Amino acid sequence: MENKLLVSPSPHIHSGDSISKNMQGVLIALIPAFLVSLWFFGIGALMITLVSVGACVLFEYLIQKYLLKVKPSIQDGSAIITGVLLAFNLPSNLPLWIVVIGALVAIGIGKMTFGGLGNNIFNPALVGRVFLLISFPAQMTVWPKPVATRFAFFPALQDGQIDGLTGATPLSMIKNHFGQIPDTMDLLLGNMGGSFGEIGAIALIFGLIYMLIRRIITWHIPVVTVSTVAVFTGIMYYINPEIYASPVIHILSGGLLLGAIFMATDYVTSPMSKSGMIVYAIGIGLITSVIRLFGAYPEGVSFAILIMNAFTPLINMYLKPKRFGITWQN
Repeated sequence: MENKLLVSPSPHIHSGDSISKNMQGVLIALIPAFLVSLWFFGIGALMITLVSVGACVLFEYLIQKYLLKVKPSIQDGSAIITGVLLAFNLPSNLPLWIVVIGALVAIGIGKMTFGGLGNNIFNPALVGRVFLLISFPAQMTVWPKPVATRFAFFPALQDGQIDGLTGATPLSMIKNHFGQIPDTMDLLLGNMGGSFGEIGAIALIFGLIYMLIRRIITWHIPVVTVSTVAVFTGIMYYINPEIYASPVIHILSGGLLLGAIFMATDYVTSPMSKSGMIVYAIGIGLITSVIRLFGAYPEGVSFAILIMNAFTPLINMYLKPKRFGITWQN
């Protein structure tokens, strides 16, 4: 009994972390994926990102100042992150007025309706994205073909679309059994159709490594989510490779990496304990796989994360970390 734990009055030692500092770290981690999007989609990706970020920051300021009557907190960077992630989930040829609507829904409904940062149940960027997908399905499912712009930094725009060309995503090709699926190198580098922030697996993985080194997130959610999809799709591929795509394609295409690394790991909407994170991540991986393989929609990451966001309070309730000094008794 001599080695007692001594707890002194506050203030205690501070780790140096803060909301704004962590948000800056996430923004830095997103830079490689953003550069890849500029390389392949040019000014379309740039304009949508600027409009999305600007609209999210503006709406958060106006709602807090004039509706909620509280001090605006746009300096914490959370609105900027929401704007970037919303933009990354959109086609690069989406009309800008639709982007503004998505930003209003993401901030106004997905975040501020619940009381702002720290109180929202669902990931705001995904709320905006799913709303746009349901409300504007035609515009949200037209994907410009990526254009390598090595020497001309911005590709030409024709009729609001990059080079006037559109194409299907790899997951759409798999679902509808048409087209030539990009090879592994193209999937890694980002030379494929889709939301401009979800292409380029290598760039997204660089962002993951940076956030793990900085301890902004832990490995549990992204690794377990991707592993679950790999196992489930791998089993189906082993059963019938003529119908089901390989797990490599499922991992490197669509929004799996973007969602698992940057959105499923949201502090507010994900579980607090490590065991809870694992259960949460397995749920995201399973729901994503089921929608992709058996659903009518070729992609399921956004829906999977939002569904598991709803289960987060329940997971936190039943998978609490053991408190220090407490002995559980039946």
